[in-house]
Amino acid sequence: MEAYKKWVRDNRNYLYSFESLANGLTWLLPERFSSSEIGPEAVSAAVGVITAVNEHIIETAPTQMRVNATVPPSFPYSLCISALKNLEPLIEVAAQQYYGDDKRWNFIAVTEAMKVLFRLALFKNSGYKMILEGGETTNNEMHLETSTSQHNGGHHASGYLGYGNGHNQWSLEGRAMSALSMFGDNARINSTPAWSYRVQHERATFNPPATIPERSTLSTILSEQGHLGALFVIGEVLFITRPLIYVLLIRRYGIRSWTPWFLSLAVDLTGTSFLSYATSASRKDQRFHLSDSEKDELRRRKMLWAFYIMRDPFFERFTRRKLEGAEKVLQPVPFVGFLTAKIVELMVGAQTRYTYMSAS
Repeated sequence: MEAYKKWVRDNRNYLYSFESLANGLTWLLPERFSSSEIGPEAVSAAVGVITAVNEHIIETAPTQMRVNATVPPSFPYSLCISALKNLEPLIEVAAQQYYGDDKRWNFIAVTEAMKVLFRLALFKNSGYKMILEGGETTNNEMHLETSTSQHNGGHHASGYLGYGNGHNQWSLEGRAMSALSMFGDNARINSTPAWSYRVQHERATFNPPATIPERSTLSTILSEQGHLGALFVIGEVLFITRPLIYVLLIRRYGIRSWTPWFLSLAVDLTGTSFLSYATSASRKDQRFHLSDSEKDELRRRKMLWAFYIMRDPFFERFTRRKLEGAEKVLQPVPFVGFLTAKIVELMVGAQTRYTYMSAS
Protein backbone atom coordinates (compact mmCIF):
# COMPACT_ATOMS: atom_id res chain seq x y z
CA MET A 1 0.00 0.00 0.00
CA GLU A 2 2.84 2.39 0.82
CA ALA A 3 4.38 1.67 -2.57
CA TYR A 4 1.10 2.60 -4.28
CA LYS A 5 0.85 5.82 -2.25
CA LYS A 6 4.37 6.77 -3.26
CA TRP A 7 3.62 6.03 -6.90
CA VAL A 8 0.47 8.17 -6.81
CA ARG A 9 2.27 11.10 -5.20
CA ASP A 10 5.19 10.87 -7.63
CA ASN A 11 2.93 10.72 -10.70
CA ARG A 12 0.05 12.95 -9.63
CA ASN A 13 0.19 15.18 -12.72
CA TYR A 14 -0.06 12.20 -15.06
CA LEU A 15 -2.84 10.73 -12.94
CA TYR A 16 -4.76 13.97 -13.08
CA SER A 17 -4.69 13.98 -16.88
CA PHE A 18 -5.64 10.31 -17.10
CA GLU A 19 -8.47 10.60 -14.57
CA SER A 20 -9.82 13.70 -16.33
CA LEU A 21 -9.89 11.80 -19.61
CA ALA A 22 -11.45 8.72 -18.01
CA ASN A 23 -14.15 10.77 -16.30
CA GLY A 24 -14.99 12.49 -19.57
CA LEU A 25 -15.18 9.24 -21.50
CA THR A 26 -17.63 7.73 -19.01
CA TRP A 27 -20.26 10.17 -20.28
CA LEU A 28 -19.98 8.57 -23.72
CA LEU A 29 -20.50 4.99 -22.56
CA PRO A 30 -23.34 3.20 -24.41
CA GLU A 31 -26.64 3.14 -22.49
CA ARG A 32 -25.12 5.46 -19.87
CA PHE A 33 -28.50 6.70 -18.72
CA SER A 34 -30.54 3.57 -19.30
CA SER A 35 -32.53 2.52 -16.25
CA SER A 36 -31.83 -1.14 -17.02
CA GLU A 37 -28.08 -0.90 -17.54
CA ILE A 38 -25.89 -0.99 -14.43
CA GLY A 39 -22.54 -1.64 -16.15
CA PRO A 40 -21.77 1.87 -17.45
CA GLU A 41 -22.76 3.43 -14.14
CA ALA A 42 -20.54 0.94 -12.29
CA VAL A 43 -17.59 1.93 -14.48
CA SER A 44 -18.23 5.61 -13.82
CA ALA A 45 -18.54 4.98 -10.07
CA ALA A 46 -15.32 2.97 -10.00
CA VAL A 47 -13.41 5.73 -11.81
CA GLY A 48 -14.82 8.33 -9.43
CA VAL A 49 -13.94 6.36 -6.30
CA ILE A 50 -10.40 5.67 -7.51
CA THR A 51 -9.98 9.36 -8.28
CA ALA A 52 -11.19 10.28 -4.79
CA VAL A 53 -8.81 7.80 -3.17
CA ASN A 54 -5.86 9.11 -5.17
CA GLU A 55 -6.69 12.71 -4.26
CA HIS A 56 -6.89 11.71 -0.60
CA ILE A 57 -3.46 10.08 -0.86
CA ILE A 58 -2.00 13.26 -2.35
CA GLU A 59 -3.67 15.48 0.25
CA THR A 60 -2.28 13.35 3.10
CA ALA A 61 1.28 13.33 1.80
CA PRO A 62 3.88 13.95 4.56
CA THR A 63 4.80 17.38 3.15
CA GLN A 64 1.13 18.35 2.95
CA MET A 65 0.53 17.19 6.52
CA ARG A 66 3.45 19.31 7.74
CA VAL A 67 2.07 22.33 5.89
CA ASN A 68 -1.33 21.78 7.49
CA ALA A 69 0.14 21.28 10.94
CA THR A 70 -2.49 23.58 12.39
CA VAL A 71 -5.07 20.80 12.07
CA PRO A 72 -4.73 17.52 13.97
CA PRO A 73 -5.34 14.25 12.07
CA SER A 74 -8.97 13.21 11.94
CA PHE A 75 -11.35 10.75 10.31
CA PRO A 76 -11.25 11.01 6.45
CA TYR A 77 -14.68 12.61 6.13
CA SER A 78 -13.91 14.13 2.73
CA LEU A 79 -12.93 10.77 1.27
CA CYS A 80 -16.12 9.13 2.56
CA ILE A 81 -18.26 11.94 1.14
CA SER A 82 -16.55 11.71 -2.25
CA ALA A 83 -16.97 7.94 -2.34
CA LEU A 84 -20.67 8.16 -1.46
CA LYS A 85 -21.32 10.82 -4.10
CA ASN A 86 -19.68 8.67 -6.75
CA LEU A 87 -21.53 5.54 -5.66
CA GLU A 88 -24.93 7.20 -5.35
CA PRO A 89 -25.88 7.07 -9.08
CA LEU A 90 -24.96 3.36 -9.14
CA ILE A 91 -27.08 2.76 -6.04
CA GLU A 92 -29.97 4.58 -7.69
CA VAL A 93 -29.75 2.57 -10.92
CA ALA A 94 -29.51 -0.74 -9.06
CA ALA A 95 -32.42 0.16 -6.78
CA GLN A 96 -34.53 1.27 -9.73
CA GLN A 97 -33.85 -1.97 -11.60
CA TYR A 98 -34.43 -4.39 -8.71
CA TYR A 99 -37.00 -2.56 -6.58
CA GLY A 100 -38.83 -0.22 -8.93
CA ASP A 101 -38.92 3.50 -9.64
CA ASP A 102 -40.78 4.51 -6.49
CA LYS A 103 -38.71 2.54 -3.98
CA ARG A 104 -35.42 3.82 -5.37
CA TRP A 105 -36.01 7.03 -3.42
CA ASN A 106 -35.71 5.03 -0.18
CA PHE A 107 -32.16 4.05 -1.12
CA ILE A 108 -31.34 7.57 -2.28
CA ALA A 109 -32.67 8.98 1.00
CA VAL A 110 -30.46 6.61 3.02
CA THR A 111 -27.41 7.61 0.97
CA GLU A 112 -28.18 11.31 1.36
CA ALA A 113 -28.68 10.83 5.10
CA MET A 114 -25.22 9.24 5.36
CA LYS A 115 -23.70 12.20 3.52
CA VAL A 116 -25.48 14.61 5.85
CA LEU A 117 -24.06 12.80 8.89
CA PHE A 118 -20.53 12.89 7.46
CA ARG A 119 -20.85 16.59 6.57
CA LEU A 120 -22.24 17.56 9.95
CA ALA A 121 -19.41 15.63 11.62
CA LEU A 122 -16.89 17.38 9.34
CA PHE A 123 -18.48 20.76 10.10
CA LYS A 124 -18.17 20.15 13.84
CA ASN A 125 -14.72 18.54 13.65
CA SER A 126 -13.30 21.45 11.61
CA GLY A 127 -14.35 23.97 14.24
CA TYR A 128 -17.47 25.05 12.32
CA LYS A 129 -15.65 26.27 9.24
CA MET A 130 -17.47 26.69 5.95
CA ILE A 131 -17.93 23.42 4.05
CA LEU A 132 -16.12 23.52 0.70
CA GLU A 133 -17.29 21.55 -2.34
CA GLY A 134 -19.90 19.74 -0.30
CA GLY A 135 -17.21 18.51 2.09
CA GLU A 136 -15.00 16.94 -0.58
CA THR A 137 -12.34 19.60 -0.07
CA THR A 138 -10.93 20.22 3.40
CA ASN A 139 -11.01 23.70 4.90
CA ASN A 140 -8.16 23.70 7.38
CA GLU A 141 -6.33 27.02 7.07
CA MET A 142 -6.45 29.45 9.98
CA HIS A 143 -7.40 33.05 9.26
CA LEU A 144 -5.61 36.22 10.15
CA GLU A 145 -7.23 37.97 13.07
CA THR A 146 -9.33 40.81 11.69
CA SER A 147 -12.01 41.63 14.23
CA THR A 148 -11.91 44.56 16.62
CA SER A 149 -11.67 42.27 19.61
CA GLN A 150 -8.67 40.54 18.06
CA HIS A 151 -6.83 43.78 17.49
CA ASN A 152 -7.42 44.52 21.17
CA GLY A 153 -5.84 41.23 22.17
CA GLY A 154 -9.09 39.26 22.38
CA HIS A 155 -9.68 35.62 21.65
CA HIS A 156 -9.35 34.53 18.01
CA ALA A 157 -12.97 34.58 16.85
CA SER A 158 -12.85 33.90 13.13
CA GLY A 159 -10.97 30.63 13.08
CA TYR A 160 -13.97 28.63 11.98
CA LEU A 161 -14.03 30.46 8.66
CA GLY A 162 -10.93 29.03 7.03
CA TYR A 163 -9.16 28.83 3.73
CA GLY A 164 -9.71 25.69 1.68
CA ASN A 165 -6.98 23.93 -0.20
CA GLY A 166 -8.67 23.62 -3.55
CA HIS A 167 -11.67 22.36 -5.44
CA ASN A 168 -12.54 18.78 -6.21
CA GLN A 169 -12.83 19.04 -9.94
CA TRP A 170 -14.54 15.69 -10.46
CA SER A 171 -17.29 15.57 -7.88
CA LEU A 172 -20.67 14.58 -9.31
CA GLU A 173 -22.12 18.06 -9.52
CA GLY A 174 -19.05 19.16 -11.48
CA ARG A 175 -19.43 16.29 -13.91
CA ALA A 176 -23.16 16.93 -14.29
CA MET A 177 -22.63 20.66 -14.79
CA SER A 178 -20.03 19.87 -17.46
CA ALA A 179 -22.49 17.70 -19.35
CA LEU A 180 -25.21 20.33 -19.04
CA SER A 181 -23.01 23.17 -20.25
CA MET A 182 -20.89 21.76 -23.08
CA PHE A 183 -20.44 18.36 -24.73
CA GLY A 184 -16.93 17.04 -24.32
CA ASP A 185 -15.94 19.84 -21.94
CA ASN A 186 -14.63 18.16 -18.81
CA ALA A 187 -13.90 21.31 -16.83
CA ARG A 188 -15.79 22.17 -13.70
CA ILE A 189 -17.25 25.55 -12.81
CA ASN A 190 -13.77 26.46 -11.66
CA SER A 191 -11.58 24.93 -14.36
CA THR A 192 -8.20 25.20 -12.66
CA PRO A 193 -6.95 21.72 -11.67
CA ALA A 194 -7.47 20.90 -8.02
CA TRP A 195 -3.88 19.91 -7.48
CA SER A 196 -2.60 23.29 -8.75
CA TYR A 197 -4.65 24.90 -5.96
CA ARG A 198 -3.01 22.57 -3.47
CA VAL A 199 0.45 23.60 -4.70
CA GLN A 200 -0.48 27.27 -4.23
CA HIS A 201 -1.88 26.41 -0.82
CA GLU A 202 1.39 24.75 0.20
CA ARG A 203 3.37 27.83 -0.82
CA ALA A 204 0.97 30.16 0.95
CA THR A 205 1.18 28.23 4.21
CA PHE A 206 4.81 27.16 4.20
CA ASN A 207 5.40 28.59 7.67
CA PRO A 208 2.61 27.25 9.89
CA PRO A 209 2.05 28.60 13.40
CA ALA A 210 4.24 27.10 16.08
CA THR A 211 1.26 26.13 18.20
CA ILE A 212 -2.00 24.48 17.28
CA PRO A 213 -4.87 26.87 18.08
CA GLU A 214 -7.84 25.65 20.00
CA ARG A 215 -10.69 24.47 17.80
CA SER A 216 -13.80 26.63 17.97
CA THR A 217 -16.87 25.10 19.58
CA LEU A 218 -20.52 25.93 19.01
CA SER A 219 -20.82 27.59 22.41
CA THR A 220 -17.72 29.71 21.68
CA ILE A 221 -19.11 30.84 18.36
CA LEU A 222 -22.51 31.74 19.77
CA SER A 223 -21.07 33.54 22.79
CA GLU A 224 -18.48 35.56 20.84
CA GLN A 225 -20.33 36.17 17.57
CA GLY A 226 -23.89 36.35 18.84
CA HIS A 227 -26.61 36.36 16.19
CA LEU A 228 -24.04 36.50 13.36
CA GLY A 229 -22.50 33.25 14.52
CA ALA A 230 -25.94 31.67 14.88
CA LEU A 231 -26.92 32.74 11.36
CA PHE A 232 -23.67 31.37 9.94
CA VAL A 233 -24.16 27.98 11.60
CA ILE A 234 -27.83 27.79 10.57
CA GLY A 235 -26.94 28.72 6.99
CA GLU A 236 -24.34 25.95 6.77
CA VAL A 237 -26.69 23.39 8.32
CA LEU A 238 -29.40 24.33 5.80
CA PHE A 239 -26.91 23.91 2.96
CA ILE A 240 -25.81 20.51 4.30
CA THR A 241 -29.32 19.17 4.83
CA ARG A 242 -30.98 20.62 1.71
CA PRO A 243 -30.41 17.56 -0.56
CA LEU A 244 -31.86 15.19 2.06
CA ILE A 245 -34.87 17.46 2.58
CA TYR A 246 -35.41 17.56 -1.18
CA VAL A 247 -35.22 13.76 -1.57
CA LEU A 248 -37.57 13.17 1.37
CA LEU A 249 -40.08 15.61 -0.14
CA ILE A 250 -39.85 13.83 -3.50
CA ARG A 251 -40.40 10.53 -1.71
CA ARG A 252 -43.49 12.02 -0.05
CA TYR A 253 -45.06 14.09 -2.85
CA GLY A 254 -43.54 12.62 -6.03
CA ILE A 255 -41.05 13.94 -8.56
CA ARG A 256 -43.78 15.75 -10.57
CA SER A 257 -44.99 17.83 -7.64
CA TRP A 258 -44.00 21.49 -7.31
CA THR A 259 -43.79 21.20 -3.51
CA PRO A 260 -40.27 19.65 -3.36
CA TRP A 261 -39.03 22.06 -6.04
CA PHE A 262 -40.22 25.22 -4.27
CA LEU A 263 -39.26 24.11 -0.75
CA SER A 264 -35.78 23.04 -1.86
CA LEU A 265 -35.28 26.40 -3.56
CA ALA A 266 -36.54 28.15 -0.42
CA VAL A 267 -34.01 26.27 1.73
CA ASP A 268 -31.20 27.19 -0.68
CA LEU A 269 -32.17 30.86 -0.75
CA THR A 270 -32.63 31.05 3.03
CA GLY A 271 -29.32 29.38 3.81
CA THR A 272 -27.36 31.55 1.38
CA SER A 273 -29.09 34.68 2.66
CA PHE A 274 -28.09 33.84 6.24
CA LEU A 275 -24.48 33.26 5.18
CA SER A 276 -24.36 36.45 3.13
CA TYR A 277 -25.79 38.48 6.01
CA ALA A 278 -23.40 36.96 8.55
CA THR A 279 -20.31 37.44 6.38
CA SER A 280 -21.19 40.69 4.60
CA ALA A 281 -18.10 42.92 4.49
CA SER A 282 -20.25 46.06 4.53
CA ARG A 283 -21.64 45.46 8.01
CA LYS A 284 -20.24 47.66 10.78
CA ASP A 285 -20.18 44.79 13.25
CA GLN A 286 -18.38 42.54 10.76
CA ARG A 287 -16.19 39.98 12.52
CA PHE A 288 -15.89 37.39 9.77
CA HIS A 289 -13.15 37.21 7.21
CA LEU A 290 -13.82 35.01 4.18
CA SER A 291 -10.86 33.51 2.40
CA ASP A 292 -10.69 33.38 -1.38
CA SER A 293 -11.79 29.73 -1.33
CA GLU A 294 -14.80 30.55 0.83
CA LYS A 295 -15.79 33.43 -1.45
CA ASP A 296 -15.48 31.04 -4.39
CA GLU A 297 -17.62 28.53 -2.50
CA LEU A 298 -20.42 31.07 -2.02
CA ARG A 299 -20.29 31.91 -5.72
CA ARG A 300 -20.31 28.20 -6.58
CA ARG A 301 -23.43 27.62 -4.50
CA LYS A 302 -25.22 30.46 -6.25
CA MET A 303 -24.18 29.17 -9.68
CA LEU A 304 -25.57 25.75 -8.80
CA TRP A 305 -29.02 27.32 -8.53
CA ALA A 306 -29.02 26.91 -12.32
CA PHE A 307 -29.81 23.25 -11.69
CA TYR A 308 -33.33 24.23 -10.69
CA ILE A 309 -34.22 24.66 -14.37
CA MET A 310 -33.09 21.03 -14.81
CA ARG A 311 -35.24 19.66 -12.00
CA ASP A 312 -38.75 18.33 -12.45
CA PRO A 313 -41.41 19.57 -12.78
CA PHE A 314 -39.76 22.74 -14.18
CA PHE A 315 -37.63 20.69 -16.58
CA GLU A 316 -40.50 18.65 -17.97
CA ARG A 317 -42.79 21.64 -18.43
CA PHE A 318 -40.36 24.25 -19.71
CA THR A 319 -36.69 23.33 -20.20
CA ARG A 320 -37.21 20.06 -22.08
CA ARG A 321 -39.57 21.68 -24.57
CA LYS A 322 -36.99 24.35 -25.36
CA LEU A 323 -34.25 21.74 -25.79
CA GLU A 324 -36.35 19.56 -28.07
CA GLY A 325 -37.37 22.61 -30.08
CA ALA A 326 -33.72 23.58 -30.60
CA GLU A 327 -32.92 19.98 -31.57
CA LYS A 328 -35.61 19.95 -34.26
CA VAL A 329 -34.44 23.26 -35.71
CA LEU A 330 -30.80 22.19 -35.91
CA GLN A 331 -31.41 18.56 -36.92
CA PRO A 332 -31.09 19.18 -40.71
CA VAL A 333 -27.69 20.85 -40.28
CA PRO A 334 -24.85 18.35 -40.89
CA PHE A 335 -22.78 17.52 -37.81
CA VAL A 336 -24.38 20.37 -35.84
CA GLY A 337 -27.64 18.44 -35.75
CA PHE A 338 -25.88 15.29 -34.52
CA LEU A 339 -23.93 17.26 -31.90
CA THR A 340 -27.09 18.99 -30.69
CA ALA A 341 -28.92 15.68 -30.39
CA LYS A 342 -26.06 14.26 -28.29
CA ILE A 343 -26.04 17.33 -26.04
CA VAL A 344 -29.78 17.05 -25.47
CA GLU A 345 -29.43 13.32 -24.76
CA LEU A 346 -26.72 13.96 -22.15
CA MET A 347 -28.68 16.79 -20.54
CA VAL A 348 -31.85 14.72 -20.29
CA GLY A 349 -29.88 11.78 -18.89
CA ALA A 350 -28.01 13.93 -16.35
CA GLN A 351 -31.30 15.52 -15.33
CA THR A 352 -32.68 12.17 -14.18
CA ARG A 353 -29.67 11.26 -12.03
CA TYR A 354 -27.67 14.21 -10.77
CA THR A 355 -29.71 17.37 -10.40
CA TYR A 356 -31.46 16.46 -7.13
CA MET A 357 -28.08 16.20 -5.38
CA SER A 358 -26.19 18.79 -7.45
CA ALA A 359 -25.79 21.46 -4.80
CA SER A 360 -24.55 19.14 -2.13
